[in-house]
Amino acid sequence: MTVRRDFQESARCRSDLVIGRDELVTAARDQLARGGSVLLHGPAGIGKSTVLRALAADYGEAARVLRCSATESESHLPFLALADLLGLVLEEVAGKLPTAQRTALESALTGRGESTLQNDGLALRLAVLSALRALAADGPVLVVADDLQWLDAASAELLGFAARRLGDTPVQLLCAVRTEGQEYDRHLRASPPDTLAVRLDPLSRAQISALLDHRGYTDLPRSTVREIHRTSGGNPLFALELGRALGENPTPPRPGEPLPVPTSLRALVLSRLDMLSADARRTLLVASAGARPTLGLLRAAGRENAEAETTQAAALGLLATEPEGPAVRFAHPLISAALYAEAPARERRAAHAALSTAASDPIERARHLALATTGTDPDVAARLAGAAALARERGAPSVAAALGLLAARHTPAEGTPGPDERRLLAAEDAITAGETDLARDIAHDVLGRATGGAARVRAWMVVIESAGQSLGDVDAVFPQVLADAGDDPRLLALVHYQLAWRGLVVEGDFAEARQEAAHAAELAARGGDRRTELMALSFQASTETLMGHPDAPATIKKALREPQDPYVACHHNGAGAARFRWLLMSDQLPEARTTITALLREVRRRGMVESEVHFQRFLADTELRSGHCGRALDLARESLRLARDSGIGLGASAMLASLAEASGGDVDRALVLAREAAGRAEEDGDQMYLSRALAALGYAQLVAGDAAGAVGSLRRVRELEHGLGINDPARGRWQGDLAEALVRTGEVGEAQELIDVTRAHALRLGRESVLAVLDRAEALVRAARGETEDAVDRLTSVQDRLAKLGYGLEEARAAFALARLRAAPGSGPASYDEAARLFRRCRALPWLRQVERAASADAEPPAPVPPAASVPASDALDGLAAMERQVAALVMEGATNREIAARLFISVKTVEATLTRVYRKLGIRSRVDIVRLAAGRHAT
Repeated sequence: MTVRRDFQESARCRSDLVIGRDELVTAARDQLARGGSVLLHGPAGIGKSTVLRALAADYGEAARVLRCSATESESHLPFLALADLLGLVLEEVAGKLPTAQRTALESALTGRGESTLQNDGLALRLAVLSALRALAADGPVLVVADDLQWLDAASAELLGFAARRLGDTPVQLLCAVRTEGQEYDRHLRASPPDTLAVRLDPLSRAQISALLDHRGYTDLPRSTVREIHRTSGGNPLFALELGRALGENPTPPRPGEPLPVPTSLRALVLSRLDMLSADARRTLLVASAGARPTLGLLRAAGRENAEAETTQAAALGLLATEPEGPAVRFAHPLISAALYAEAPARERRAAHAALSTAASDPIERARHLALATTGTDPDVAARLAGAAALARERGAPSVAAALGLLAARHTPAEGTPGPDERRLLAAEDAITAGETDLARDIAHDVLGRATGGAARVRAWMVVIESAGQSLGDVDAVFPQVLADAGDDPRLLALVHYQLAWRGLVVEGDFAEARQEAAHAAELAARGGDRRTELMALSFQASTETLMGHPDAPATIKKALREPQDPYVACHHNGAGAARFRWLLMSDQLPEARTTITALLREVRRRGMVESEVHFQRFLADTELRSGHCGRALDLARESLRLARDSGIGLGASAMLASLAEASGGDVDRALVLAREAAGRAEEDGDQMYLSRALAALGYAQLVAGDAAGAVGSLRRVRELEHGLGINDPARGRWQGDLAEALVRTGEVGEAQELIDVTRAHALRLGRESVLAVLDRAEALVRAARGETEDAVDRLTSVQDRLAKLGYGLEEARAAFALARLRAAPGSGPASYDEAARLFRRCRALPWLRQVERAASADAEPPAPVPPAASVPASDALDGLAAMERQVAALVMEGATNREIAARLFISVKTVEATLTRVYRKLGIRSRVDIVRLAAGRHAT
């Protein structure tokens, strides 16, 4: 058992975890640590060997490892795998085997003699079993077998015989086998009874992206990574081969063109193509060129015998055989990609030409027409531009961007609109779709040629937009953009709108950001650019809201005036979002939820990925404030997944996910996410989101019981927001948490000062929920000063106010604080039922666990109380601070540190620190000395 514990610890300490397989690897490690066996299974290239090597490397530190790795070409050689496993230990175990078994085993492994399963069956089977038992007598043994499907039949039979009979012998199997579906059953039956079958499934897009980055393919556009994931089907081997081919290809594929499929993969998936008839192969080529091929589409494209030819392909495993109506689906996306890549360009164009008339969707017809056409053609370009506009209306900006680039390719240089104008429109569609790297590449391509100010400024705007929160990376371009804009108010409005963002993100100056936004709105109005005017007004309104500026409501109304722009109305920096922020900060939670739900629905319809990421986070924030922690956690996790997948809003999504995890999920996970968000904000130089991330970190630390850590994080938030000029406490709502943490660490004076300053701002702005939370914190201050009755009255009122405002989690926290005060020494029995009920209603699991611990501590029988415990602390412990006197008094009652922490609503670490100060002030060394000192003073 010690060996297995050591194995678990060494496995946890390894940093080279297999990408995308964390949970799977953990389950397998736990199985091995329990003494069981593991069978990894899945299709070729899915990563079985990689996982097997990682597990074997971990276990090799705790046990002897016997290995074999079979190949298809050697699978006909009998006893080859057995020789790999036992050949090097034969001399070690031979002397421990009976003569008949030793002779049979030596003959099989060395090739001397005529040993076969037919001649020496029982002796050979028993010899393998005895050899494994002999090795296990000196310590655990792990048998590692890769590519089990190629194991020679004799070795497989012998290994299975032994595995089924090992019993409690410390021999475990770690095997990997190539399978499709549930074909691993027969291999599982040949394994020990306690074997865990683990299937390796395809990786997600984010995991494929991480894998490519890890292997050095870091410069691939996000749209290309998405295509790699689609083509590979999530298979890591296929994805890496595609990435390698792209890395070696000096000319990346253009939109609409397939990925280059390397020869290694073509050979892997197209080995059965030669068995197809020529007509069937042409039919499959047309299917590979189509977006959603059906039998009807293939017939319309001139493939009259499509049904018979696809049936032939399905019999060869090239097409899926399960019924899916009229759809024609390849068995794996890579088969389609390889088939298309293998075809000559002339045959591809012919396939697209046939589909350009057969497809029913106008977008598909235009795409096929473009891919069937060479050179520039204004009619083809116009049809593609129209298809891009239709895709945009349908909420498919990614498709619109690809079609726009095809339109630009077919647009003559002297045409109107010109190719660069169409490229820029495609770049703007790419921004909307969240494909910022593609947009940036297009913009730089235009900047390399364009000389006109309008085109250059528009391209610079794409470059700046694609930087996201990392505006510091493009800070140097602003002088050039201003020069390109000249004195054109429309162009200058675009530049000053981005300068407003620069003032907020880079400079951390809300006043400057507000001024630039107002100037941008004026310039846009003068130039007749209503969209930019509305965006600038919305930004100004949001800035004023966060500043607590009195003009914020008026600016919001101005931004909402007609005529409106549908794009701005639902943009995450538009007027609707500004109004949502105001509603949320003004305690209008139901209306805020309705507003953000409608906005989220609209951006999903339009395919606005960046706005979707932000709005999903906003909705999670609304649910969290309402006390719907489970719902908030689901939304926050989905927002973070989407952010990681798209590369948009990662820091902000990690911040909100941290808050949701600390409230309704895993506190350790919350701490990790908060530190990730803070690290990203610091790396980007984003002071605004840095303060939000640190506030999330402070809250998670408070929930985790680290009051001192929470104080450190939240004090830094206070400094940052003071420097930024943020005066509205409803923005981050961290002040109550800091005050509570300060009480827990015994810094009651600072807590009261913070409450007084924050209350003044909250009163001025009418922030009722903030005022209630501040009153809850002040009740804790009063309790720490011994004013328990007043504290109880305050908390009772606070709980009622928060319930009426709809802040379920804050209401539950007030009930918890009230129960803990009532459980204080001398207050009589207290019930935590109400707090537990409220936290349970919120699904606030971390808080509910705190309630359970507090209730458990109060339920424990008190320790024997020495006679001196009846002496009032004020008689014996003069000169101590209020918190120190309370802790000392509870020590004299016989309370443990954990009981003291529960009753005073502080952490155990704070109790320990307070006692250290008491010892130092009184010149004593232990808690027993406190009792003795008090008893001595009482006697005099």
